Amino acid sequence: MNEPAGVAAWIGLGGNLDDPRAHLMAAFADLAALPVTQLIQTSALYQSAPWGGIEQPVFVNAVARLQTQLAPRELLEGLLEIERRHGRVRDGQRWGPRTLDLDLLMHGESIIHEDGLEVPHPQLAQRAFVLVPLAQIAPQWRVPGAGTVAELLARVDASQCVPLDSA
Repeated sequence: MNEPAGVAAWIGLGGNLDDPRAHLMAAFADLAALPVTQLIQTSALYQSAPWGGIEQPVFVNAVARLQTQLAPRELLEGLLEIERRHGRVRDGQRWGPRTLDLDLLMHGESIIHEDGLEVPHPQLAQRAFVLVPLAQIAPQWRVPGAGTVAELLARVDASQCVPLDSA
């Protein structure tokens, strides 16, 4: 099957409430259902320690590659709608527990700094829970302005990000 015209977009998925594995698996299907978008590839599911120093359950994380004709802002709006359908409430607390978190990691070669939209994701290079699954499916992918996924992964402690089935 031919990929739709457009660009590669990378989505980080995570959650730690209300059966996060099920939320992530359903979110893969939701991503595939976005207009003018095709789900190209998904990573395995990984378990990782919570980010941000808040006491909470461990997270389940993954990464998906899309091919999309959606502009970055349109794609972000689609991601936020998927989060809402999965019970995500954005109450202003950062790094807290959630049913589903979808982050737009990269959108083609774009570098965007707008209100509410930064691409590549501003913490991508520091987050093992994003880099480990991303490296599983695209180690040589170049993160605009930062280097390859493999190079970025080599700079972080990934010891607490393990495949879910081996956790």
